[in-house]
Amino acid sequence: MADINLKEVTLIVGLVAACYWNSLFCGFVFDDVSAILDNKDLHPTTPLKTLFQNDFWGTPMSEERSHKSYRPLTVLTFRLNYLFSELKPMSYHLLNTIFHAVVSVIFLKVCKLFLDNRSSVIASLLFAVHPIHTEAVTGVVGRAELLSSIFFLAAFLSYTKSKGPDNSIVWTPIALTVLLVAVATLCKEQGITVVGICCVYEVFIAQGYTLPLLCTTAGQFLRGKGSIPFSMLQTLIKLIVLMFSTLLLVVIRVQVIQSQLPVFTRFDNPAAVSPTPTRQLTFNYLLPVNAWLLLNPSELCCDWTMGTIPLIESFLDVRNLATFIFFCFLVALGVFSLRYSGDSSKTVLMALCLMALPFIPASNLFFPVGFVVAERVLYVPSMGFCILVAHGWQKISNKSILKKLSWVCLSMVIFTHALKTLHRNWDWESEYTLFMSALKVNKNNAKLWNNVGHALENEKNFERALKYFLQATHVQPDDIGAHMNVGRTYKNLNRTKEAEESYMMAKSLMPQVIPGKKYAARIAPNHLNVYINLANLIRANESRLEEADQLYRQAISMRPDFKQAYISRGELLLKMNKPFKAKEAYLKALELDRNNADLWYNLAIVHIELKEPNEALKNFNHALELNPKHKLALFNSAILMQESGEVKLRPEARKRLLSYINEEPQDANGYFNLGMLAMDDKKDTEAEIWMKKAIKLQTDFRSALFNLALLYSQTAKELMALPVLEELLRYYPDHIKGLILKGDILMNQKKDILGAKKCFEKILEMDPSNVQGKHNLCVVYFEEKDLLKAERCLVETLALAPHEEYIQRHLNIVRDKISSSSFVEQPIFPAGKTSGVEGDKIPTENIKEIKSEPRPTETIKTSDNKSQSKSNKQLGKNTEKENPHKTTKDIKEIEKKRVAALKRLEEIERILNGE
Repeated sequence: MADINLKEVTLIVGLVAACYWNSLFCGFVFDDVSAILDNKDLHPTTPLKTLFQNDFWGTPMSEERSHKSYRPLTVLTFRLNYLFSELKPMSYHLLNTIFHAVVSVIFLKVCKLFLDNRSSVIASLLFAVHPIHTEAVTGVVGRAELLSSIFFLAAFLSYTKSKGPDNSIVWTPIALTVLLVAVATLCKEQGITVVGICCVYEVFIAQGYTLPLLCTTAGQFLRGKGSIPFSMLQTLIKLIVLMFSTLLLVVIRVQVIQSQLPVFTRFDNPAAVSPTPTRQLTFNYLLPVNAWLLLNPSELCCDWTMGTIPLIESFLDVRNLATFIFFCFLVALGVFSLRYSGDSSKTVLMALCLMALPFIPASNLFFPVGFVVAERVLYVPSMGFCILVAHGWQKISNKSILKKLSWVCLSMVIFTHALKTLHRNWDWESEYTLFMSALKVNKNNAKLWNNVGHALENEKNFERALKYFLQATHVQPDDIGAHMNVGRTYKNLNRTKEAEESYMMAKSLMPQVIPGKKYAARIAPNHLNVYINLANLIRANESRLEEADQLYRQAISMRPDFKQAYISRGELLLKMNKPFKAKEAYLKALELDRNNADLWYNLAIVHIELKEPNEALKNFNHALELNPKHKLALFNSAILMQESGEVKLRPEARKRLLSYINEEPQDANGYFNLGMLAMDDKKDTEAEIWMKKAIKLQTDFRSALFNLALLYSQTAKELMALPVLEELLRYYPDHIKGLILKGDILMNQKKDILGAKKCFEKILEMDPSNVQGKHNLCVVYFEEKDLLKAERCLVETLALAPHEEYIQRHLNIVRDKISSSSFVEQPIFPAGKTSGVEGDKIPTENIKEIKSEPRPTETIKTSDNKSQSKSNKQLGKNTEKENPHKTTKDIKEIEKKRVAALKRLEEIERILNGE
């Protein structure tokens, strides 16, 4: 075996870089979304051990919906990417390109075992540029193929060194081979197939046996006419070690998936659920289809499921001819490679092994898989194809008459393949470009129409998305997911009637429950979301809440471990004012998933409804232990601490609100509540800063505007409060407390009695029974020296609040003054002050500081699911309502104001009586 040199490595790496540089500008598309964006196993907060408990997509292997793809080492590399660049796709694509270059270089070393130097370089170059690899290299999830291939080839190279002098066994390379096989398998399942290649290499290459020789030796041994040669015994020992190691890996793998195969539907792989002979004819036809993609990669498609390749239902189907020709060609090559012992036959044999053995797990021949054709699974088989092409080219180029032509053809193939790869990379730039390129190749796959619709939906282009979803239902009328997508889009367009009809159509396509037969085994788990989506739609109608609950319960009865159904039902039960039943639903969901921060958050909301703030805070804390950046838990737990009135909790509340605004810097609510905390702590300057930030983000923020004005009035900056109040009343002309505060400032600071009068009159227009507005208007009448009108006004006010002693006293004073000639010189209030809004004013004062403005403590809601059943968690929006609840602290503040007001009344009475 010749060593590779720097010139060869530079050539290969340079060609890889030239073909894949534009992949760095692609985003996360298709399966990348589930494996990268939605996979919590990438986050540093997730324990490393979780990677070895979950599948490739972050789903626990124990769950039925798990894909059973166990690739923890690949996920670990994603996690390293996340550590350095979080979710910036460029670093992920760069690492994939580097891995592809590494595979190409190692492949060159493997080629030199069977080809001359020139042919080896050609095979490696062809492998480096082959367009079939764009899905494995440019698609980030294809890293599983790349990593597995690195250890796959390394294991094989290690095994080639297990033959020592005099045909002795060298055990160290064998042990290393077993280790590398295990690592390759932890990157992707097909890594284990390298053991089969090692066995073929040992028998037919290292030992030089041919099939006739093996048959002769075996026949003589069975007839008792000879013994097994020592070299063959050594070979058997090595093979037994390899096979035993493989068996051990298979047993471990079966234990990991808990002896359960993943659940696939007829939409993923129609032939898998078809009867005989349709299933066999179709699966066998897929072999020449894959071979054709290697030979002519002109029409590539990211998704070959559903109706992409129509089923072969008859022996008379002309496509069976392609299957027949393919197997004839394969058998001819197999016979040639096994019958003869020359170098050419050995090269062909190893090429066939590299093509066939790694493809077996994806072939559907032994067990069904979740796809019809997948280009990325041809990554390793293409190595055998490239060796075969390079070997054939070598044979042709050796003939002088064809030498120039062979070089021209080879150059054209490599050049056109490189251009095709470069062009194909741009298809992976976004989901829209990817699926539109697929539709150019295949228009019979409903999933592609659905995915284009999803891409447009993500851009909020619902009208265009609807057209693609409807086309999906036309291409595949029984596609449950397509009807669900149509329903969700109608809902987004506020066409609820059509949305319900679409959901009902999807529901009618669901398999019926058969007693004694497991329901979930016959349906994709995400299709059960049709019940969730339909229930979420109809529960907007208050009269149909029971009907919605029935749908949730139906979903749970079909699949008792349907966690999302419990979550959605718990939210509905809260809406139905059944907090105890909601609590039961969330506790059941927690039994299924105790590491779900959203569930602990929702349970906290239930405890708030049950008036159990301490329990609520515990559950908020649990949610934050699982996800320290859980935005809703950060916000609402901080508000809960603030409302508790406990001074010792304020620093933690402030810390959580600061974390919240770090996560949600554009949400004014976070800044507002930081301002309220600062007001609690008498940090007026800091409170002013936070309030202004809140108003800057949301100029019509009702509570922030009012409390900033109130803050100014409390800190002797009444004139600064006026423009803030003007802004508040511009947005909310009916803000009574704002009008009272404005009237007070106009009366006391601006001496604008007429302006104050307009404020109080407007209050009474909106609320004739407003005691404070009425009383203050009485004060205005007195200031206008209209005592008779003031008297009538106070009588009316007393009728509204007969138990308020101060109104009666003021009425008595006014009546006394009516009969006195000195009332003109004596003002009711010194310094011209009216009954206003602060603690030293009258006790009927209605304006209170809003000590917190929590956003609605809503549960994490389940949105209408796409066909992939992605959970959509949204923060609640500010309702602009002032907090109606009085805490213990509020009550104490009110009492202080009342005491101060009584003292003030005594002073007023002394002045009025001329004392």
